[in-house]
Amino acid sequence: MICIPSDVDKAAGVLVEDQMFVKAGESVVITADTHTDMVCANAIFNAAHRIGARPTIVFFPQLPFQGALADPYVPEPLGIALKHCDVWIDLCFPYLAGSHAHDEAMKTNRLRYLLGGDTHAPALVRLYGKVNLDALFVVQTGFDRLMLEAVGRRCRITNEQGMDVTFTVAKPGYEKLRRADRPGLNVPPGSGMIYPEPESVRGSVVIESVFHEYFTTRMSPMTVHVDGRIKEVKGGGAEQRAMHRALLRAGGGRYGYVIHFSYGFHPAARPETMMESIRVPGNNAVGFGLPWWEPGGGENHPDGIASMQSIWIEDAQIVKDGVLVYPRELAQSAATLQPEFN
Repeated sequence: MICIPSDVDKAAGVLVEDQMFVKAGESVVITADTHTDMVCANAIFNAAHRIGARPTIVFFPQLPFQGALADPYVPEPLGIALKHCDVWIDLCFPYLAGSHAHDEAMKTNRLRYLLGGDTHAPALVRLYGKVNLDALFVVQTGFDRLMLEAVGRRCRITNEQGMDVTFTVAKPGYEKLRRADRPGLNVPPGSGMIYPEPESVRGSVVIESVFHEYFTTRMSPMTVHVDGRIKEVKGGGAEQRAMHRALLRAGGGRYGYVIHFSYGFHPAARPETMMESIRVPGNNAVGFGLPWWEPGGGENHPDGIASMQSIWIEDAQIVKDGVLVYPRELAQSAATLQPEFN
């Protein structure tokens, strides 16, 4: 028997009932691999069962790659299960978003999917149990609206580690919902996505941790030089080899593009897992590879993490050294976010 601590149980209930909007009678599939924290998986299972839903944990060996690159390793019965469920909470890392099984399941126009990735029990508690989601989504919605209004404008991102990159802001890839009350992709809350026009990206991206073939925070800074396409990777020590392999896979045999940036603002997030590091205040998750609309694109990409970024839209500074400073009302909402310790 797996013992579920009370704070983990509470956080799982918030994820299941509040964000994913699970109802009695709904079928819930939880995917877990051999590296998944089963305390986290079982807490989510129990939270769904407690409200009268019908949860199932599907457990299989850890995938070597994410997205469509994982297709040869995905168990065939999983695809059948996913087509007959209402909610799918994916705790696999590498994750299944972008795989054939994922894409076919989403075509049912029934499925609400959460990309939980490498979220373990402590991360679950911090992401869902130590923040007011309504207050967090005031900032989430405001930042997403700001990026929507910035489409077609010039954006610049810098930090003290040497990152200095400019690009034209593109249309958002998807909408982040406060509650998953309709079919579609969902992620843990606490980060705002910034999509560039891939060919417009120019400059140097400096990352301090990375998910290439695995997630590592123990590396020297790695610099990715970009001029439309990625041109060169320097630094990172021994991690540069894994990054080189990952970039070639993601780009279909050659280096691809920068396909997303982000801004983290979750007050309780800590840099322990990939999914949590993306949401640490001031952090930037930078995705490398091919745009999702190109053949071989989608979720086949490595992600790097940069810290304490500054962001400008045209001449207006939006973020200064990791802190949201503009527009005033949005900055005030972000300043009120605090981790809860009850």
